[in-house]
Amino acid sequence: MRLLPLIALFILLPLAELYVILKVGDAIGVLPTIALLAADSVLGSMLLRAQGRSVWRRFNETMAAGRVPHRELIDGVLVVFGGAFLITPGFLTDIVGLLLLLPPTRSVIRRLVARRLGRRIVTTREPFDVEGSATEYDEPARRLER
Repeated sequence: MRLLPLIALFILLPLAELYVILKVGDAIGVLPTIALLAADSVLGSMLLRAQGRSVWRRFNETMAAGRVPHRELIDGVLVVFGGAFLITPGFLTDIVGLLLLLPPTRSVIRRLVARRLGRRIVTTREPFDVEGSATEYDEPARRLER
């Protein structure tokens, strides 16, 4: 059942992109539409580069401080997806890519993703041991009292 939405996405999204591109082409002309799509891809790659550097810097700072970089990891994934959407020709994917790359909207999306992932993570309260962290020791000898 989870495959059906994915198939619909791969069929409906390109059709919607073509429809919007044709409508924009009718409104402003073919050459301006092509120029707009090309400029959008170039600006998207520049924005991806700048935001990618920012996220990478914050990731390294967090690691150097000895903290877990969970926020930075989600930001990194969102920036990569945002860049891919912006570089892909089409106006609808450009809007999604822009939303993923701009810090204010990315923080809202990051909270939604973190909340969704938080529901899927199963935690256990049972004690467990990680391979290599356990040490064996001999119990001290007990004295027999008479």
